[in-house]
Amino acid sequence: MEPDDVLAGLDPEQREVAQAVRGPVCVLAGAGTGKTRAITHRIAHAVRSGVVDAQSVLAVTFTTRAAGELRQRLRQLGTPGVQARTFHAAALRQLTYFWPRVIGGDPPRVIESKLPLLIDACRSIRKNPDRSELRDIASEIEWAKVTQVGPEDYAEAARKAGRTPPVPAEEVFRLYDAYETLRRDRHLVDFETILELTAAVMTEHREVAAQIRQQYRYFVVDEYQDVNPLQKLLLDTWLGGRDDLCVVGDPNQTIYSFTGATPRYLTGFSVEHPAAAVIKLVRDYRSTPQVVSLANRVLDKARTPHKLALIAQRPDGPEPVFAEYDDEPAEAEGVARAVKKLADGGVPTREIAVLFRVNAQSEVYEQAFAKAGVPYLLRGADRFFERPEVRQAVVLLRGAARSAADDDELAPTVHHILAGIGLTPEAPGGGKAREKWESLKALADLAEDLAAEGGDLPAFVAELERRASEQHAPPVEGVTLASLHAAKGLEWDAVFLVGVTDGMLPIIYAETPDQIEEERRLLYVGITRARAHLALSWALARSPGGRRSRRPSRFLDGLTGRPAERSRASSPAPKDRRAVAAPVSCRICAKTLVAAAEQKLGRCAGCPADYDEALLERLKAWRTGVAKETKVPTYVIFTDVTLQAIAERAPTSEQDLLAITGIGRVKLDRYGEAVFALCRAAQDQTEDA
Repeated sequence: MEPDDVLAGLDPEQREVAQAVRGPVCVLAGAGTGKTRAITHRIAHAVRSGVVDAQSVLAVTFTTRAAGELRQRLRQLGTPGVQARTFHAAALRQLTYFWPRVIGGDPPRVIESKLPLLIDACRSIRKNPDRSELRDIASEIEWAKVTQVGPEDYAEAARKAGRTPPVPAEEVFRLYDAYETLRRDRHLVDFETILELTAAVMTEHREVAAQIRQQYRYFVVDEYQDVNPLQKLLLDTWLGGRDDLCVVGDPNQTIYSFTGATPRYLTGFSVEHPAAAVIKLVRDYRSTPQVVSLANRVLDKARTPHKLALIAQRPDGPEPVFAEYDDEPAEAEGVARAVKKLADGGVPTREIAVLFRVNAQSEVYEQAFAKAGVPYLLRGADRFFERPEVRQAVVLLRGAARSAADDDELAPTVHHILAGIGLTPEAPGGGKAREKWESLKALADLAEDLAAEGGDLPAFVAELERRASEQHAPPVEGVTLASLHAAKGLEWDAVFLVGVTDGMLPIIYAETPDQIEEERRLLYVGITRARAHLALSWALARSPGGRRSRRPSRFLDGLTGRPAERSRASSPAPKDRRAVAAPVSCRICAKTLVAAAEQKLGRCAGCPADYDEALLERLKAWRTGVAKETKVPTYVIFTDVTLQAIAERAPTSEQDLLAITGIGRVKLDRYGEAVFALCRAAQDQTEDA
């Protein structure tokens, strides 16, 4: 692959990123704009151009899966030697390598959870908190450590940061201090200590710093808006004053400030590096214009909006739906019905997600989906490759791979093995049996995909082991239930944002202006997870018969098609879903239109309307030609009803065309001139006649 070959298929802004092979470079990349594509092509272009050796590149991400995706894409681009790791994985590798030389003895053991050590710390100070309280205390300790605050300084630092500790600050200090003492005494390190020790070893041992800096000369950091002070310290230590650094991030997706993450390193990059190239990616390839428009309008109302408005690149899709319910069970049942309708219409359930602000909201949706017979999976409940049935399957497959004959067919062999532990031709009704079946079915589907590519059983087992190490689970059939925070970085064809009320989004304990704005960004992240179908809903009461005192989120003010404050006293709220949309009246008899086709035509189906039949035929012929040229179905350009509406109104100006329901700025820009030309020609023929 030649250097210029790497640039093929990139849009102008992505190409600019790929060609900026020397740092410092700051890429401000909006949701769905292809940032991973841009930075992997930048690395590949730099390697192919001879700017840097692949082994000298360190690409840093925040999740194991993201690192795995980077490595996979770089392999496809012919640059397999690039190191792509999380901050913690890169630091642990270096710390483990140098520990025997500069410290001596065995490296410390890594703990993945603070809870066991915290339980012992509680015993040492005679405290007996419950498990949920312990998790909150662990989060406080993590915040303190990433912001470089020691136990003795915690109380003052927490007060200045406006934090509300789960227990009195003095107790957090005592537990934090006891936790650190036990950790050191037992020769353990947590994730924060790994970063801290790696930076310290490099600072105190020049030969270590020199060797690491000799190895890594070219740095790329993804999701830079989520970097915390401790990660920034380690990054600066790695760089050692050099500036061959490319950072990528989106200030509009800053949603982890409570963990110590801060966007100021991203937004202030050009101040820290005055010579930096700053490139914006704003072409959204993920979502329809309707979804993108709503996302932009949510941010337009921000207190200090960041100028990174998205520009949709996909064809038009359905308008977002806003729905109001009497109570939470009614909302969950309504969402379950809507999900079932989408699934029946051909949208796979694995491409549908229900997103909420806090995990406690999931229970009512689990019940509703179980009742409706809709499969679902709760994201964050457990990791796919840690499920008992998956572990058992991998063990059996690994054993079979060792004794596999050359002529064994992959898919039938895997199906036979999985059938022995519960994979049946038809899915069980629900519950745990359905969850187990879905896991095994996902493995079987993955085997069929690999078999189609010519893979065998050993290759399949190797693929499973790679995916397990990268936490890259195969798609499991079922609707995803997840918190908005857990959904970041993911996308689905259809997204339901539920519980969008004041007090939940923004959450009730978000009090300061900065906290409120972070909640707004959280809604933005949720909206931009949707490719095509998007619904936002809220319930007026928690329980059936309860006081209906809730209000839609303030972030929706002016966006739902009705005034922000609605009077509900004049008529009772319906039991079922009520879509919120601006009314459309018939332009002939003034009757309110209900049917979507009538709304698009702008008249009742029975009301008379004159139109030029020849114009309609020419519009259809033009549409067919464009569809063939662009290789898309004709309805993607304009539906039959839309063409009839155009023929009836014969628009000759932008204002006239935009007045037709369903035609937005994107279609105006793409097809407006052609439509106007056809309409003017028809008008000229009429006048000549």
